[in-house]
Amino acid sequence: MNSENRNTMKKEYMIYKLSESVKTTSDITPDLFEKYNVKRGLRNEDHSGVLVGLTKIGDVIGYQRLPDGQVEAVPGKLYYRGIDVEELVKGIHSEKRYGFEETAYLLLSGNLPDRETLALFEELIYDRMPLSQKTKMNIIDLEGQNIMNILARSVLEMYTFDENPDDTSAENLMRQSIDLIAKFPTIIAYAYNIVRHSNMGRSLHIRHPKENLSMSENFLFMLKGEYTELEAKILDRSMILHAEHGGGNNSTFTVRVTSSTGTDTYSSIAAAIGSLKGPLHGGANLAVMKMFDHLKENIHHWTNVTEIDEYLNKMLRKEVYNRTGLIYGIGHAIYTISDPRALLLKEMARDLAKEKQREEEYNFLELLEERSIENFMNFKGNKVNKRVCANVDFYSGFVYDMIGLPQEVYTPLFAMSRITGWTAHRIEELNFSGRRIIRPAYKNVYETQPFVPLKKR
Repeated sequence: MNSENRNTMKKEYMIYKLSESVKTTSDITPDLFEKYNVKRGLRNEDHSGVLVGLTKIGDVIGYQRLPDGQVEAVPGKLYYRGIDVEELVKGIHSEKRYGFEETAYLLLSGNLPDRETLALFEELIYDRMPLSQKTKMNIIDLEGQNIMNILARSVLEMYTFDENPDDTSAENLMRQSIDLIAKFPTIIAYAYNIVRHSNMGRSLHIRHPKENLSMSENFLFMLKGEYTELEAKILDRSMILHAEHGGGNNSTFTVRVTSSTGTDTYSSIAAAIGSLKGPLHGGANLAVMKMFDHLKENIHHWTNVTEIDEYLNKMLRKEVYNRTGLIYGIGHAIYTISDPRALLLKEMARDLAKEKQREEEYNFLELLEERSIENFMNFKGNKVNKRVCANVDFYSGFVYDMIGLPQEVYTPLFAMSRITGWTAHRIEELNFSGRRIIRPAYKNVYETQPFVPLKKR
């Protein structure tokens, strides 16, 4: 073995040695959290969230506090600027129109627009959807397969094209917010087509946004060309449901934390994209779809409750699938009895399954929801002191699959919707009086030790 190879092996061993040390130096046992009364994950023992801020943008309700201090589960509710999201979605649906742009206006301004204002806002969005030639070339030049990473790098690149990137005045923040909301669908569609072109050797064909189309229509057009009206309207509804979820969800809290430092919009939003990419956050919809594909293959009788229960319990015992003991799409940090977004998406999935002749799969997924909740609660027993329900991710992947969206864009689509909530929370964080940098405390539990000079070690 030559000296170069020996040196390489020594360096690899050093990495191994350092990583082994982590097993002891980074292990913090649950009893220490109890000893110092630290809220793991900023969650109280009754699973309610630790109150860390105030907002006027979104409200997420899954439980109520009783006079004696105990927590009682209630049907889930989600409010955008005080408006029940169920009323918002069903009201727009009853008028047979698209509503994501109206939702974006509501979240940014705090008010519903009239017809004239909405039309002007929609024009403003469309005007900003096309990308500059520099941005297009930047996306083409970016190497990598993960569209979330490409999206984050493209957002950071937008800083260099902004004449006033560090200006945090309300007017400039609103300008930047509208620009980001408008450009996310275009960046994601372009990035997907470029990645597909790179992987499959196909000729690169980029479709540009069309005038007088809604954002959901334009996204489907840019991504795949053809789409049905039902596909576009269901995607629009899904985008509304994913647009905002209070200040405490991980990616929005990331926006608020970074914004509290006074950093620029693009750095803050790029950080949020990194947060959303995680499989425990925005990546969960893809995890559900992969699990569903596995269950379709391994459960042979899709209506047999006994067979379904047996397999789900094997999953909970970490005997099959990915052996994590998880049933993806079941359970939520706040919702207990029901997730209102999941209920609405379930209705959409039912309608779309009829159009796509995939009702057998839908019925199987619906039965899986019922049996997963039942088996989870039975398996956990007293270990879980809260009810669980299907969350928004349980049906969203199936809906996207029926629309014909590739799995690579499932999480980017979440970002394309949530950018509205992110920007609204950033504006609020930088404009309320008496604000401070967000800086919570951590209790150090590493024992003190003396310094030993190098020559004596």
